[in-house]
Amino acid sequence: MSPLPAPSHPQPESLRDLFMSFTLLALQGFGGVLAVVQRELVEKKQWLTREEFVEDWAVAQILPGPNVVNLSLMLGDRYFGLRGALVALAGMLTVPMLVVLAMAIVFAGIADVPAAQGALRGLGAVAAGLITATGLKLIAALKENVMGMRTCWVVAALTFVAIALLRVRLLWVLLILGSLASLWAWRQIGALRTLEAQT
Repeated sequence: MSPLPAPSHPQPESLRDLFMSFTLLALQGFGGVLAVVQRELVEKKQWLTREEFVEDWAVAQILPGPNVVNLSLMLGDRYFGLRGALVALAGMLTVPMLVVLAMAIVFAGIADVPAAQGALRGLGAVAAGLITATGLKLIAALKENVMGMRTCWVVAALTFVAIALLRVRLLWVLLILGSLASLWAWRQIGALRTLEAQT
């Protein structure tokens, strides 16, 4: 599969650049990976616009497997085809896997120490804060969403209520709310095309 034509914004210069970028990204992703991915790919490297990131992240999130790994495969394939997908995947997994194995060996010896347990609880709060902050940053991208800002807010609120308050399984939320949102977006796209054809 040949890579897509060059977009209007920066892109990875080589397979080595792709590998190193995803390795560094993965090494920063302690719990709050969404925040790190958005900052690295949108703000620093500018390989994606906010709108592209929101769309790609949504696809990566509904596919099986870790969403950041899915995103790395998508971007690698987009820029360098199958080789790029494999290189991006290797970047995401190789060095971080070695670090995790080393940390697991070290942590096994101190897992019962109260200070270590407290540190992990503190890191959990930081990760939640990072994810919340990134979500708030990405709200601006919804202005360009074909569904409209109001509909996006309604879908987000319903998703929150279903998962956080009603404890509905994620699979059902994706099937029901995801399908309804997709149908609405499809309807809006059709309406826009009709309008463009008339003008």
